[in-house]
Amino acid sequence: MSIDAQSINGAGATFPYPIYSKWFSEYNRLHPEVKINYQSIGSGGGIRQVSEGIVDFGATDSPMSDQQIARAKVKTQHIPTVLGAVVPVYNLPGTNKDLNFSGDVIADIYLGKIKKWNDSRIAKDNPGINFPDQPILPVYRSDGSGTTYIFTDFLAKASPDWAARVGRNTSVRWFAGIGQKGNEGVAGMVRQAPYAFGYVELIFAAHNRMPFGAVKNPAGSFVKASTDSVTAAAAASAKAIPADYRVSITNAPGAASYPISSFTWMLIPTVSKDAGKTRAMVGFLYWMLDHGESEATAQSYAPLPKQLEESVRKTVAQIR
Repeated sequence: MSIDAQSINGAGATFPYPIYSKWFSEYNRLHPEVKINYQSIGSGGGIRQVSEGIVDFGATDSPMSDQQIARAKVKTQHIPTVLGAVVPVYNLPGTNKDLNFSGDVIADIYLGKIKKWNDSRIAKDNPGINFPDQPILPVYRSDGSGTTYIFTDFLAKASPDWAARVGRNTSVRWFAGIGQKGNEGVAGMVRQAPYAFGYVELIFAAHNRMPFGAVKNPAGSFVKASTDSVTAAAAASAKAIPADYRVSITNAPGAASYPISSFTWMLIPTVSKDAGKTRAMVGFLYWMLDHGESEATAQSYAPLPKQLEESVRKTVAQIR
């Protein structure tokens, strides 16, 4: 292969950016002839750029819709890589306890129906905590975002009002709050603004040492996001995973399941324009399955379940 054929460009989701950066760097050290460049521009941008043939692969936390697949100039294969969680983060001065949030409460914060921290519905889920009489500043993603898709997909399942008025998408109409770009932008705004409330991928909360809440699941349990609770959600949803891997696992059944969990996917073109780049990318995907998955937990992601990993391996073998 030529050197140019080994320079692979991708773009998309910010959700998996921390682990993708680590993987691409590590793979380059092992295979100096292969350089994988990745821009974390959001899932919407990743879908758009790979569909137009601008980049060699895309990345998304929201599976492509049937309409997006039909419109795409470049046909792609969804490859699940790891699982992650979206968590509610907050800046509540004077409170050092973990908070609990029901899905319908979170929905009503963003619908502008719950305006203050001392609202009775927040208090009900958090007995013994004395909440301040302060307005909540909701923070949301201003860019096309797979993190937003996962979050709104959960809210649409937890709140009929949200489902009817907003729905699920990478970009939605927000009724309250302020927008920020990227997981980085939302995390930064919540950290600096007292009484703010937002949603970010778990690793961004962990790395920024931000408090994040437990979320009520369908079994009625308030569960904090962790690799174990995300793995539980994946295991509870395993039988529902289709052959093309486009699946939602938010609000999964089971008392141990974290309800705002999701796969994240790479979008790999199914018809190669450059055989060298395709071979290089396939080599990376095999390495990811053989070695990269074992690094997921240390990065606050959950690895693919073993049964799914074997299915993905067979799919990768068909990429030409």
